[in-house]
Amino acid sequence: MKIILFAHPSFLKHQSMPRYANMLQNGMIERGHEVEVWSPKARFYKIPSTDSLKKWLGYIDQYLIFPIEVKFKLINSSKENLFVFADQALGPWVPLVKNRKHVVHCHDFLALKSALGMIPENPTSRTGKWYQDYIRKGFSKGKNFISISKKTQQDLHELHLGKIENSAVCYNGLNRTFCSEPQQSSRDLLQKKLNIDLSKGYIMHIGGNQYYKNRKGVMEIYETWRNLYNVKIPLILIGEEPSDELAVMHLQSSFKNDIHFISNLSDEYINNAYSGASCLLFPSLDEGFGWPIIEAMASGCPVITTDKAPMNEIGGIAAYYIAKRPVEKEHLQKWKTDGAEMVQKVLTLEETQQEENTAENFSQSQKFTMENSLNAIEVVYKQINQIV
Repeated sequence: MKIILFAHPSFLKHQSMPRYANMLQNGMIERGHEVEVWSPKARFYKIPSTDSLKKWLGYIDQYLIFPIEVKFKLINSSKENLFVFADQALGPWVPLVKNRKHVVHCHDFLALKSALGMIPENPTSRTGKWYQDYIRKGFSKGKNFISISKKTQQDLHELHLGKIENSAVCYNGLNRTFCSEPQQSSRDLLQKKLNIDLSKGYIMHIGGNQYYKNRKGVMEIYETWRNLYNVKIPLILIGEEPSDELAVMHLQSSFKNDIHFISNLSDEYINNAYSGASCLLFPSLDEGFGWPIIEAMASGCPVITTDKAPMNEIGGIAAYYIAKRPVEKEHLQKWKTDGAEMVQKVLTLEETQQEENTAENFSQSQKFTMENSLNAIEVVYKQINQIV
């Protein structure tokens, strides 16, 4: 089987999507398939300009020049080739091969749902709404889809404007090796790296400043927990530097000396960070998949996350759950208190309960291996490729 893989242009310097495209490319080559990557090249984007103008020059490369190149390539492309889109955000290119064998990978629809006003926490600009509409109309010309979770699949079916003929769920697989390292030695290693006292443990969050990562909620729960219980262990937030709002929250916190934002922590320390943590506090408002949940579980770390798909879909019976952070202010204090009580519950588990949770975590994490993911994807590719 020959696969033509449409991928995001490298000049955009994305991180997660190029990794996913590389996983598809290498995984299918390992399984004996021929893979050719089609992606826009930087032409107009290379013209010296301001950052705001550069974005529009990139759009010219992606949506004016590249489609012309694709049309010429299609002239000599076999009708037997399978066209694979690594991300539904590449939707504007889908109409180019809508009458050929194709499949579109779907990750999350948070940007589109925001543009449609379905997520009040994340308003979208007028041009952002136009762009998401352009993407939506494009992927809606597709007929065959693979989603990374049942929640993503549900969103696809609600937002697709046409007819879906084939729709499958193929869960992500861990693209790095995570294992349960000794807790104390992991803490010692991280303590030496960060110069923070982690000897008694720490509460951990990992993620960026995107609204749905709910770093604000993490800090709210931590502050409430510290106020309710006479326990002093730090909060470690791994990811980006704090946003202006988070920086102000940090400055005003009574526990600011125990709240640490850690950026640029290399991958070699992430496994140990999970293994050394007292728990992962991950109260996301939404996710496409929720990588940290399964990474933490594979590392032997208890997980507290939101009782909402896909977080509870990925966490299964192994995770501990709290409600989604409410928009209404009158319900916020109860949410913070409930979250703090859950943190205290997890941190005071008896030894037998800890052992049971560690076993459940390991079992749950084994459902999301790279091998399982690629095997499931290959099955769908073969099914689509057999369509006449």
